[in-house]
Formats: sequence, structure tokens, C-alpha cells
Amino acid sequence: MSPVPPPAQARRLALYALVVCLLAVAAAVVSFVRGGVFVGVVWVLLAGLSSNMTWYYLRRGRTARDGSVTG
Repeated sequence: MSPVPPPAQARRLALYALVVCLLAVAAAVVSFVRGGVFVGVVWVLLAGLSSNMTWYYLRRGRTARDGSVTG
């Protein structure tokens, strides 16, 4: 298991993942509008992955800040 990142680092990683998520959603919309269904699906999958990463790093930051073991 990897060590818990410091709260500031976890928040920064969560912010980066959120930016990637928003950009992927915008790219998916553009792809679907232009008729690129398969490329749009790839962008949607990337948006889902980065969304999960955002929540993960937010929870890790909260765990590191609170000092709880169970999360």
C-alpha cells in the first residue's frame, strides 16, 4: 500500500484530476457533435477515470488531514 500523501499534495492532485475530467467532458461533447462516436466514448471513459481519481485524492487528503486510519 502506498503512503498517504500530505493534505496539500492530495488536494493539488485532486484539482489536476478535476481539470482533466472537465477537459475530457468538453472533448467528448465536441467529438459527439462532430460525429466521432468511438472517439467520444474514449473521452467519456477518460472523464470517468479522472472523476474517480478526483474523489480518491480528495478522500486521501481528508484522511491525511484528519489522521484517521480507516478513511
